[in-house]
Amino acid sequence: MPSPLLVTKADGSVVPFDAEKLRTSLRRSGADDDTAAQVLKDLQPRLVPCLSTHKIHRLAFKLLRKRSRPSAARYRLKQAILDLGPSGFPFERFIARILEHDGYAVQVDVGVEGRCVQHEVDVVAEKGPQHFLVECKYHNTPGRVCDVKVPLYIKARFDDVTERWRSEPGNGHRFTQGWLVTNTRFTSDALRYGECAGLRMLGWDHPAKGSLKHRIDRSGLYPLTCLSSLTRAEKERLLAAGLVMARDIMDQTDALRLAQVSGTRAAHVIQECEALCHSMP
Repeated sequence: MPSPLLVTKADGSVVPFDAEKLRTSLRRSGADDDTAAQVLKDLQPRLVPCLSTHKIHRLAFKLLRKRSRPSAARYRLKQAILDLGPSGFPFERFIARILEHDGYAVQVDVGVEGRCVQHEVDVVAEKGPQHFLVECKYHNTPGRVCDVKVPLYIKARFDDVTERWRSEPGNGHRFTQGWLVTNTRFTSDALRYGECAGLRMLGWDHPAKGSLKHRIDRSGLYPLTCLSSLTRAEKERLLAAGLVMARDIMDQTDALRLAQVSGTRAAHVIQECEALCHSMP
């Protein structure tokens, strides 16, 4: 029996290549069985020992894009969120929009007084009697994780704010909770502490139902960095203008002009946005 092909993950570990896992990822992006099978077949001759999983996903993305741009955009969703950087502010706006879609009233980058000091809270979200302080831990490189120091820090800030907030008239009866949201993963200790301390922990693939990826696919709110018809520079101009979602480009007709995209190319971008936002995996 031939030895399995070994590939290198983002954290530097070396593992056997899992074709079925890749097939599952392709199918979850909306690719049908025939398309997923053809991508794997075309990818096979390009696989060499110790190739990085990042490179494998880039190759798979290019092959999938030739067959289905909406599926390819969803397939590279994780990378597209990494591309929202380098600052974390577009990611904060992105999370606020996801929460807004779920019925929350949101404010971004809010100064909130604590009992001891003032805190800059990434997102304040409210729904009825529920009041949430949402902290966003953004990473722009693959392989990074949130370790236990992050929820420890967030819990300390949350306690300081809520001690002051609950002392104000009318707030004592309202439910209040701290959230920690990341575009990557939590370590086991981070999850254990955060959940024990009463924080809502939302990561790329946590919890199993209702993870960040699941919420994006369910809402159809894909970041504009998913779009393969835009260059990196054009995406950066749109982010700098305050846009963050692919659907923003359809809703704001002058957005592409601001990004210096016009004519036939602008029409192609709009078509890709419509196909991505109106088709579900």
